[in-house]
Amino acid sequence: MSEYNENKIRRLDLTVLLIFLALMRTRKASDVAGELGLTNSSISHTLRRLREVFEDELFLRRPHGLEPTAFAIQIEPSIRAAVDAVQSALSGPALFNPATADITLRLSASDREIATFLPKAMANMREEAPGIHLSVRSLTRSECLRGLSDGTLDLALGYFAGAGDEFDTHLIRKEGYLVAARKGHAIFDAPLTPETYAAEAHILVSSDGSMRGVVDTTLEQQGLNRQVCLAVPSFLPALSVLAESDFISTLPADLVRHHASYFGLKFCEPPIEIRSFDVSILRHKRHSKSAVHNWVTDKLAK
Repeated sequence: MSEYNENKIRRLDLTVLLIFLALMRTRKASDVAGELGLTNSSISHTLRRLREVFEDELFLRRPHGLEPTAFAIQIEPSIRAAVDAVQSALSGPALFNPATADITLRLSASDREIATFLPKAMANMREEAPGIHLSVRSLTRSECLRGLSDGTLDLALGYFAGAGDEFDTHLIRKEGYLVAARKGHAIFDAPLTPETYAAEAHILVSSDGSMRGVVDTTLEQQGLNRQVCLAVPSFLPALSVLAESDFISTLPADLVRHHASYFGLKFCEPPIEIRSFDVSILRHKRHSKSAVHNWVTDKLAK
């Protein structure tokens, strides 16, 4: 936008635009003054300002009143649309009806969240809101925060401790861990101790390829070390490898409970105390009053 146009816009306000629209409707300055509670001189002053801004006479004096010029007739729809847009903003967002909504939200979640949260949530959403769709990607934490900030992402599901003040965090639950292995594995023959646990060959789920995790830190505090033989970037492949090997893995408890039977696995409590973590839905504060974001968040949290 040029500086010239910015200067013109600064000379306009909603009252000026309302007067223009009222003049287009009544064609009489005195009627507009009475209708809007203004003086005749203020109407004349506003009309003079409109003529200077738009560089057109806009209204010609005739015996029967004011006659709009061709230019005034041409710009009336745009001015009306501008006033209607402001009125719409003042009225607040339109009521959200899940049954008739037609929208696609962009969500980030790991395969763990996709496999444990989305099946039930999508079943509920399809029943109540068949027009709401989710486009899901697996992004890193930094990619999630950047996407929520720049608007390329609507919601993120996962662990987001210390995300920052620009985001709203909706806690779903605290998550612990279970140790999983194939049925018939020797670790289930006797009570698992920290020493026997550390001595096993472990699978680690690591999105960045790291061979260390929270378990290693916890073991080291007890003077123990484990052998991580395999690091994979997602959870479901780890379950698949466990089913066909003698590896063990320490995985989020809800994931293991959901899928142990399908993969032919057994599980037990870890012999060490591993700190739990929060599973949350994260969104930018710009969506804090968005009815559709609130509704989808509620469905994911159930």
